Amino acid sequence: MKIIIKNCNNIDSGEITIEESKLNIKFGSNGIGKSTLAEAIRCKIEEKELNSNQLPFKLQKENPNNLKSEVIIKDGKLESVLSFNEKYVKQYLFKADELLSNSFEILVKTPKYIETEEKIEKQLGEIKKIFLNNEELDRIILDFENLSKSFKTTKDGLSDASAISKGVNSKFYDIPSDLKEFEPFIQDKEKCVSWLGWHTKGANFIEGHDNCPFCVASIDEIAKAKIKSISDIYDANVIKNFIEIINVLENSGDYFSPKTSDELKRITQKTELLPEEKVYITTVKGQIDSFLLRLKNLKDISFHNLKDEKIDEKIEGFIIKIDESFDKLNSDKTIKIIDNFNASLKGTLTKVTELQKNIGIQVSEIGRSINENKKSINQFLKNAGYKYQVSIETEGDQHKIKLQHIDHLGKNISGGDQCLSFGERNAFALVLFMCEAISKNSDLIILDDPISSFDKNKKYAILQMLFREDKSFKGKTVLMLTHDIEPVIDSVKVLHREFKDQTNANFIGSKKGVLKEQDIKKDDILTFSQIFQSILDNENVDEISKLVYMRRNFEILNDKGNGYQVLSDLFHKRTKEEAKAYRKEKYDDLSDEDFEENFKNGENIIKEIKGFSDFDYEKMFTVVNDKSQLKAVYNKSENGYEKLQIFRIINGEFTKNDDFSDVFKKFINETYHIENDFIHQLNPQKYDLIPEFIIEECDEFIEGLSN
Repeated sequence: MKIIIKNCNNIDSGEITIEESKLNIKFGSNGIGKSTLAEAIRCKIEEKELNSNQLPFKLQKENPNNLKSEVIIKDGKLESVLSFNEKYVKQYLFKADELLSNSFEILVKTPKYIETEEKIEKQLGEIKKIFLNNEELDRIILDFENLSKSFKTTKDGLSDASAISKGVNSKFYDIPSDLKEFEPFIQDKEKCVSWLGWHTKGANFIEGHDNCPFCVASIDEIAKAKIKSISDIYDANVIKNFIEIINVLENSGDYFSPKTSDELKRITQKTELLPEEKVYITTVKGQIDSFLLRLKNLKDISFHNLKDEKIDEKIEGFIIKIDESFDKLNSDKTIKIIDNFNASLKGTLTKVTELQKNIGIQVSEIGRSINENKKSINQFLKNAGYKYQVSIETEGDQHKIKLQHIDHLGKNISGGDQCLSFGERNAFALVLFMCEAISKNSDLIILDDPISSFDKNKKYAILQMLFREDKSFKGKTVLMLTHDIEPVIDSVKVLHREFKDQTNANFIGSKKGVLKEQDIKKDDILTFSQIFQSILDNENVDEISKLVYMRRNFEILNDKGNGYQVLSDLFHKRTKEEAKAYRKEKYDDLSDEDFEENFKNGENIIKEIKGFSDFDYEKMFTVVNDKSQLKAVYNKSENGYEKLQIFRIINGEFTKNDDFSDVFKKFINETYHIENDFIHQLNPQKYDLIPEFIIEECDEFIEGLSN
């Protein structure tokens, strides 16, 4: 499939290919927009709008044609994506009691787990449906919970501090004779609490006055005492709680047996509770709490609270036998509800064999996933040289990754973020990303420069883990964006048999905002000697450039003999006499005769190389000192690598020009010498590996040169 991107950050336009079920490596230098590409593709697949800030800055300043950031996917369909990048690493919070915060999602929740879970939930669905969709049951649970809270008990029985005990003693029903005239207000369950509050506030103003604070009529001391006694006898909060109990009992009366309902009504209208009445209330509360627990257990019935049980015995235990355990709740209404539950449970018992089978499958799947992930993670840690192992422990319905050091196995490490280095945290995040991506079975997996920060041994271990193990990205559609050539060399060239043509590798470069890619095949990855031979055969390459390649070939072969030294003198623009002085300073015992012999030998070595039989040092010395000739060679060169070498010859050791940044100088000097220590590399004539901004700075300098 093709991915077309337009107007995203530093990419004006570009196109890349992605082959399905393969590792698609896009190799390119930093700054060309690899992360922009990764983020734009992710947003497109997740159907998120590209942020307006992703527009190139030039379009943020002026955009007369109203251009927008855009990604188009052609000849294919991608519906899900998971990206590994810096943001992914940062999202992992290494907790005190476990390595990660979402271990279950990564380690256990496989497609097979989800499939079996759906079967189990379907088999338990009848029970859940009856419970979850029953508004009447929701009401009774709420009423009973409120009632249970009111019946505050201690180990010795009903507490005197409970709302019902205080309420009975509140004189709500037993109004003192001298306050009987207030009975309509006190026993008004809807307005009593508000009235008491109002009355208490008014009574506070009675002192120092001879008039009633409510009706302003003249009153005597007896009337004043009566007004004050209401506030002294009645506590608005106690009355409020007691009224709530009365209302709950009235609303829940149908759930109690007739005898229990009558008895509770009688008790609440008493003026004082007898010991046996307290025991009775405690018994009722006990049955209410037990009944609620049964309902809540039934509501929570699931794989997790059945997996360690004999299913038939567990479900039998859910069946409610009201005659045996809940005589105080033995009403027609409660029996009808319980019968519905029990019928559903008994129906499930007839299918218990299939349910037991699926739960067994689920338990096995969890164990398999845990063992596979544990083995994979620990093998990677061993291969990469990390002195850690993980254990995966089950705590209820949770599965947590615990970290251990190999020098102290069996002891979990708390606070992984404190003992793990930045690189180690990255490595853990990457291996766990792999587990998560496999578990989620994403259509596209994006790896944004995943291994560049690791050393060689760890890079290879990561590549092995990600793409060659049985539990890996093998056969999945992966987009790897990297400025590291090693994955390309390993998967396309060195380990091509192991990867079995599963890699689609490309070089991506950017010129003037246009992103393009070039295929990288096995034959494109060469030793430098092979590259050098192809350069010698290329008539379009200038003689000076060929000598540059020749010097580097000597260097890579670790042959810094006379041939190398002659070329080094040439590129440093030393006359023959200056070369002699330089060598004598370096080698104290070097005679003039030895120098002449060595220099002649160096020239002869160069002459033996194809195309240089007439090599003449003095002639080439004239060329390297002629800026106009070098400028012509620079402009003729078709790739950035050759331009850099000619630029360096023109500018020497940067001793005469301080206009360039240290970063620029370092890049030029290092590229002139050995670019990397790989045996294989891409041919710089075919793949322009030099960043555009470097060449632009070189161009500007060369353009300003006077001939």
